[in-house]
Amino acid sequence: MARTLTVVFGSGKEFEFTLGDSELSAVTEDAAWRWFDREYAELDCQASSPVGKVLVIDKILNVAKFSGEGRFAGNAEWAQDFARHAGRLLDRDKVRVDVGNAAIGF
Repeated sequence: MARTLTVVFGSGKEFEFTLGDSELSAVTEDAAWRWFDREYAELDCQASSPVGKVLVIDKILNVAKFSGEGRFAGNAEWAQDFARHAGRLLDRDKVRVDVGNAAIGF
C-alpha cells in the first residue's frame, strides 16, 4: 500500500511524495532519526521548546522550514530522502507537513 506525504509552504506551493512499502521498509527508524538529527544540526535549526527538548514533529517541521521551498524544488533526491525518512518516523498513510502553519496533520 502506498503512502502519501505532502509538504506545503506558505506560498501555497505543495510537494507531494508517494512512498511504497518497500521504500519505507528499506529505512530503519534509527536511520531516519540519524538523518533528521544530521539535517537539523547542519541547518542550525532552533529548538521550538523553551526547555530545549525537540520532538520528532519539531525536527521534521524545522528541517522543512530551514531547508526552504527552493531545496524541495531544486533537489529532488534530497526531497525524496526527506519524505522517506519523515514517512518512516510518522508511520501514517497520509501526512501533511504544513510549514507555513507549523503543523503536521494526518
